[in-house]
Amino acid sequence: MKTMVDLDDDALALAAKELGTATKKDTVNAALAFVAGRRRRIDALLGDPSAFGVGADIADAEVMSRARR
Repeated sequence: MKTMVDLDDDALALAAKELGTATKKDTVNAALAFVAGRRRRIDALLGDPSAFGVGADIADAEVMSRARR
């Protein structure tokens, strides 16, 4: 889909350098993909109780009694 937008040329240049893209279209699409992927990764982490080292056994007194402190 074609859409007309005003872009911040300085931000676009920095994004292109960071993303390794050569055209405005590639830079914008890569930036959108990066942000969307980041959101998916964050949502996956937040939805996984053991992602932060806290598993279901944290409520198990026997397991926790053997945990290093």
